[in-house]
Amino acid sequence: MLEIKNLTCGYDSKFILQDINFKISARELIGIIGPNGSGKTTLLRAITKVIRPKKGEILLEKENIEKFSFKELAKKIAVVSQNSVANFMAVEEFVLLGRIPHRKKLQFLETKVDERIAQEAMALTGTLQLKERFIGDLSGGERQLVVIARALAQEPRLLLLDEPTSHLDIAHQVKILDLIKRLNKENGITVIIVLHDLNLASQYCDRLILFNNGFIYKAGPPQKVLTYEIIEEVYKTVVLVKENPISSKPYVFLVSEEEKQKKGGA
Repeated sequence: MLEIKNLTCGYDSKFILQDINFKISARELIGIIGPNGSGKTTLLRAITKVIRPKKGEILLEKENIEKFSFKELAKKIAVVSQNSVANFMAVEEFVLLGRIPHRKKLQFLETKVDERIAQEAMALTGTLQLKERFIGDLSGGERQLVVIARALAQEPRLLLLDEPTSHLDIAHQVKILDLIKRLNKENGITVIIVLHDLNLASQYCDRLILFNNGFIYKAGPPQKVLTYEIIEEVYKTVVLVKENPISSKPYVFLVSEEEKQKKGGA
């Protein structure tokens, strides 16, 4: 589905990502993790041509993304970013924006097909009952579901999400990630998701790619990436990693400074 080859890119003369190489197969759910400033969001911007490579290339279904127009790329890749909601719009109107890449030349109004696909996207995300409400009146969790619905209306093969659970309570975090997992498994959408919460990344992702200072530090299944040695080296903090008794995935426990001092004095 996606191949990153020797990618170096960044902003102006500052190269955030350097010599990045990895492949993602169709129908995988990949988590991108790492400290702040390590290049996670920059990677998503490179995949969507917001920033251009200084070196290397990005292949989507074996084609260099530079060959695609932004409109063509938007038919294949949809993005759920942290700042993509217009509060003054009604939900259905906002979701229909996802159909813009599919409009024909000189088409200014939605077709019946566009309306049907938008309705299906809202039904999938459980937001159909909200379609006449203004986005500014929704809760944080409802707003995020609506943004995902708009992305689904694009009918993408690859879905990119940049911290979709930030600022949400644990109930909405689980609801959002359960939905993403279901879209991945049942609808066959390939997913790349940036997450700060290591335990959510461990629980929901097939593989993790850990970035540190613009390089890939480690990639593989959660059991190989989320070891206490790797986390302590990259995040510079003491942790304890145990096996989740239900999923058998790694679970990361934070150790406070107070607890470290108690342990050291014991």
